[in-house]
Amino acid sequence: MFYITDMKAFKISEKIFLNHDAKVVWDTISSPCALELFHPFCQANSVLNWDEIKIDKLVYLNGSVYIREFSAWKPKKGFELNIGKKNGKKSKVQWEIHATDKGSEIKISVLPYRSNKVSKLLYPLANLFIIKPRLKTYLKSVLLGLRYYLDHNKTVEKNQFGTHPWFS
Repeated sequence: MFYITDMKAFKISEKIFLNHDAKVVWDTISSPCALELFHPFCQANSVLNWDEIKIDKLVYLNGSVYIREFSAWKPKKGFELNIGKKNGKKSKVQWEIHATDKGSEIKISVLPYRSNKVSKLLYPLANLFIIKPRLKTYLKSVLLGLRYYLDHNKTVEKNQFGTHPWFS
């Protein structure tokens, strides 16, 4: 029997080039309640704690409530966090900013938690055909929202880049 025990094999990433300095990108993504500016599936983003330990709440358009607990904070470089329902399993997320000669590149990587709803045996198939494609679509929409906000200095509309079955 073959089981994948290393969940890192299921890491999903998307990146996008931005015509903006890394400092501008950092200032945007690291500000309290930032997701309300550029996240197309965000209904509300509120601060629970923004001191040394940073924690916020993300309410999606479908009413799901997730808590983001930041575990690493690297000014102008990115951050890492765990996200999930208050007492539920958490996914690991990493935002990375890389300065370039003409702007910056931002990459979001997600290591999703493994749901108990899918057996270990079937998880690789569920990941390949359901989880990965939906998370890639989700990450692309978030990154397009960030680009739109930075390019136009306008808040992104709800579902601006299409709806999402998990969050709209």
